[in-house]
Amino acid sequence: MDIAALIKVAAVSLEATGILVIAIGAILSTAHGVAGYLRRNATVDLYAAYRRQLSRAILLGLEFLVAADIIRTVAIEPTFTSVGILGAIVAIRTFLSFTLEVEVSGRWPWSRPGQEQPKEEARQGVPPDPRGAPLEGPREGRPCRPE
Repeated sequence: MDIAALIKVAAVSLEATGILVIAIGAILSTAHGVAGYLRRNATVDLYAAYRRQLSRAILLGLEFLVAADIIRTVAIEPTFTSVGILGAIVAIRTFLSFTLEVEVSGRWPWSRPGQEQPKEEARQGVPPDPRGAPLEGPREGRPCRPE
C-alpha cells in the first residue's frame, strides 16, 4: 500500500469517527434527556443539560472532521483551489466550534474559569457589603452602606 492510499484511509477513518461521535452523542444526549423527563427530575434544567451534552458531542465530532479535511486537502490534493476550500471549511467549522464552546461553558474562551464580569459596585469604587445587603442608597441612587 502506498502513502497516498494510507492518507486516504486515514482521512476516511477520521471522517467516519467524526460522524459516529456526533451520531452517538446525539443518541446518548436524547436518551439521557428522555430518561430525565420520565423521572420528572425537577432539580435539573433538562433542556440546558441536553443542549450542553449535544454541543459537546458536536464539538468533538467537528474536531475529527476538520482533521480529516486537513489531511485530505494538504496531503492528497494540494492545489490553490483545494487549499482555499479547506480554508473556508475550517473557518466555518471553527466559528461553529467557537459558538458551541461559548454555549457549553457559558464564558468567552479567553476568560479564566470563575472570572466574573465587573459589578456595578466595583465600577463605582465601593466594596461590596459582606452581609449581602443592597448597596443602593436612598439619595440620588448613590451606593451607601446599610445602617
